[in-house]
Amino acid sequence: MMEQYVLDLQEVDERQVAVVGGKGAHLGGLSGIEGIRVPGGFCVTTDAFRRIMAETPSIADRLDRLSRLNPDDREEIRTLSAQIRRTIEGIAIPGDLAAAITRALARFGEQAAYAVRSSATAEDLPTASFAGQQDTYLNVMGPTAILQHVSRCWASLFTERAVTYRQRNGIDHRTVHMAVVVQQMVFPHAAGILFTADPVTGNRKVATVDAGFGLGEALVSGLVNPDVFKVRDGEVVAKAIAAKQRAVHALPTGGTQEVAIDSQRQEQPALTDAQVVRLVQLGRRIEAHFGRPQDIEWCLVDDGFQIVQSRPITTLFPVPEAGDQENHVYVSVGHQQMMTDPMKPLGLSVWQLTAMAPMHEAGGRLFVDATRRLASPASRAALLDLIGRGDPLVRDALETVLDRDGFVPSLPDAGPGGPPASGAPAPIATDPAIVTKLIERSQASIDALGRDIRTKTGPALFDFLLEAFEDHKRVLSDPLSMQAIMAGMEATWWLNDKLREWLGEKNAADTLTLSAPGNVTSEMGLALLDVADVIRPQAEVVAFLRGVEDEGFLEELAKLAGGTEARDAIEAYLDRYGMRCVGEIDITRPRWRERPTTLVPVILDNVRNFEPGAAERRFEEGRQKAWEKEQDVLSRLRALPAGDRKADEAKRMIDRVRTFIGYREYPKYGIISRYFVYKQALLEEAERLVQANVLPEKEDVFYLTFQEFHDVVRSKRVDDQLIRQRKDAFRSYHALTPPRVLTSDGEALTGAYRRDDVPAGALVGLPVSAGTVEGRARVILDMAEADLEAGDILVTSYTDPSWSPLFVGITGLVTEVGGLMTHGAVIAREYGLPAVVGVERATRLIRDGQRIRVHGTGGYVEILS
Repeated sequence: MMEQYVLDLQEVDERQVAVVGGKGAHLGGLSGIEGIRVPGGFCVTTDAFRRIMAETPSIADRLDRLSRLNPDDREEIRTLSAQIRRTIEGIAIPGDLAAAITRALARFGEQAAYAVRSSATAEDLPTASFAGQQDTYLNVMGPTAILQHVSRCWASLFTERAVTYRQRNGIDHRTVHMAVVVQQMVFPHAAGILFTADPVTGNRKVATVDAGFGLGEALVSGLVNPDVFKVRDGEVVAKAIAAKQRAVHALPTGGTQEVAIDSQRQEQPALTDAQVVRLVQLGRRIEAHFGRPQDIEWCLVDDGFQIVQSRPITTLFPVPEAGDQENHVYVSVGHQQMMTDPMKPLGLSVWQLTAMAPMHEAGGRLFVDATRRLASPASRAALLDLIGRGDPLVRDALETVLDRDGFVPSLPDAGPGGPPASGAPAPIATDPAIVTKLIERSQASIDALGRDIRTKTGPALFDFLLEAFEDHKRVLSDPLSMQAIMAGMEATWWLNDKLREWLGEKNAADTLTLSAPGNVTSEMGLALLDVADVIRPQAEVVAFLRGVEDEGFLEELAKLAGGTEARDAIEAYLDRYGMRCVGEIDITRPRWRERPTTLVPVILDNVRNFEPGAAERRFEEGRQKAWEKEQDVLSRLRALPAGDRKADEAKRMIDRVRTFIGYREYPKYGIISRYFVYKQALLEEAERLVQANVLPEKEDVFYLTFQEFHDVVRSKRVDDQLIRQRKDAFRSYHALTPPRVLTSDGEALTGAYRRDDVPAGALVGLPVSAGTVEGRARVILDMAEADLEAGDILVTSYTDPSWSPLFVGITGLVTEVGGLMTHGAVIAREYGLPAVVGVERATRLIRDGQRIRVHGTGGYVEILS
């Protein structure tokens, strides 16, 4: 095949990224859209780049050395990439290639002015934006200068920034090639950027236009503050005109310079409202062509707009598919379940199949559509009340949406099809036997599941699982179980409300729930202290565990002195809790049983930081404190008017909390126990597919939905392309921050606390466990990296039950996500740890090692150093 070194922009479109790079392909696509003007020009293709690279053997050798470097080895990367750039810029462009470029120039005017722009094949992909990593040269004149700048664009593939970015993202340097776009220069009156969705709120119906005088460089490089216009439904709904003191202009001899704008013009808008609206109409046409919101660079020349770049906005959170044009309000499931990371497709679909409410997926996260519940006044009030008690930020975000005229339709109460306004569940007696019965029932159902699944393989396994999922939902929706959970929560709320009203005391229930009996999650933390007690006296075992890297370490333990007891203790712990892990609602996440090394750093911390018998002592101290608090509250109540009645009511509620609050954690334990049974069966099925050469590796099934996995087992055929796409998409979802509330317009709402009782500079959150503590902040995002000293305060994004073994070794807790009744809060109260949850961006605003003060009663965190 004949190499093509030059292609006109009119000849290419977005399918040819491999030939003309991301920017060239997008510009070609743009120039094919009716009514969109793109400055004329051509692309120097990746064939030309490949030829230059192939004719210079020394480059290949340096690329080999580069790919072996650690991304953190800044010095070496800087040296090597500079050598590669100098080599490329020094290569004489072969005669036939130079002639092809010069011939193309002749079509547009050899002495005209051009913009020479790099266009890499890995640029502007839907999953990685690479924005600003390669170079653009403006107002370049004459063939010699243009050839020289083409070489510079090739070289810019190896700037230190671009090289480091590729290394960090695991992109092989050899797979990225550089094309160059050469376009007629435009000399605009004004230029800027148009976002077809609001880049801050994510609202797809609001377009944002940034505009300044002269060339767009001034805005992109941050030299001036632009005028900002917001447009909705064809009209300007907001604008801020900036004082634009400087602009970048083209020089007659080539190149650009900064110029001052005279004072009368500085305050004038760069565009009229009518021009802004017209520009947004063009933007909507471009968005429709590419099928997703775009970030567009534009120029205004003699009252006509020219488009010089368009790329997807990669930071927007995707909107769940609704299949209709109605307005929808979605609430994040992850913020309720303490798991805001993206989930893999199998994880999403298994949770959807076993959840009590229909759920919608977007960006690897799950959402519940709350529109119907918000539409009628009674169900709206009940929903806001329940959500507000758990997470005030979600409530505030929902109220923000409800304040918008007409976004949520109003329906009469509980019309046909709407859920009935749910009253409180019928009360149950304060009887510990109820909890015992519920736990026995759940355990029996898990044992039966484990027994029955053993014989099932192939399509029969999937039929069996679909039935098991129905059973799973029956266990979850057991009315008695719901009543027990609500009884514990309502008694907590009652105590907090009444004791505040009667005694002026905030969060009194926190102390009253210390060491509540029967909480499977807090027992899990204490049980690991007992494991540490077995290991602590065995010096050889402790030394061995410090070096453990391999998951098979339990086998090795038995060869050491005291190792058999150590292994048995860890094994017994895994038998009871091995189905747990971080992010456990995603069935694809590795469980402790599958990756026991996760627990080793926590065990070693316990060995180092505690004395023997710590678990029992901790539990006993908590029980004692709760009992003393109870006596104190009751005697103070008796001294009040109608004190005996108040004390009797409070005593009844305290007993109720202590009877039921521990059970709050049990249903999740039951779900995750069942999950582990499902998972082991599904992985055995995947292993059979690997043996039959249907799949390269068994973990590939994690990128299929349950239904797709079922189809693969039936047909013995898998779509490799689909799995590749899913892996790329999953990687890209990590960069997105899931909102607490999301609308069908794409608007992401975080909510605010709206409190004025917090000292200046403090970080605001939700008070979930009383007390104040000062200490060193340990910002830990991965439990396996934990390295805690006594007195540390844990700061992390979210804690699910798997974190509770760390809770025994810390003195306070701060998380970004959470509510009054989420796991972290319940366990923090039982262990008596002051805790503040729902602190926006805590892991970024608090630095590891800083001294902080956690106000668990007031709900805020002060940074002291």
